[in-house]
Amino acid sequence: MADTRPIDARGWRFEVQDSTADPDVWLPIAGIDTWSYNPAENEETTETTAFDSDGQYEQDVMQRGASLSVEGKYRVHKTTKARDPGQAYIDDDWMERVGFESRNQIRYRHETQTSWRVWEATLSPGEQGGGNNDKTSWSASFTRCGAATTMAVTP
Repeated sequence: MADTRPIDARGWRFEVQDSTADPDVWLPIAGIDTWSYNPAENEETTETTAFDSDGQYEQDVMQRGASLSVEGKYRVHKTTKARDPGQAYIDDDWMERVGFESRNQIRYRHETQTSWRVWEATLSPGEQGGGNNDKTSWSASFTRCGAATTMAVTP
């Protein structure tokens, strides 16, 4: 019997930094019901096979990359009907930026972890929609720019 147990996918937390406010203002992104992380997104390799490779393929990784996608439901406050601050920041502020201003910071962690994984990233907004008996969907994808960093979890 193993000493480890699987963790719940719903225990992951995702936040976006409000770059228009104090640098330490992070907005939780509400309504997420599925997510995916691709640590090989934008990875580039080069073949290094030579005559002395004895017929075996060889390569080196020349570039690393990563992407993170979150999907869920479009959220509003029950009383005020104001948008969820995290979703609103992504849709109303970050989404319109281009060029060097298109980058922003996101962070994520599982509730069992003591540090955040922090990315400078670009944003690709996702589709929104729904049918007659559906809730409105919401999604966003983030592409890491540069190396990830970490940040301690503070109360």
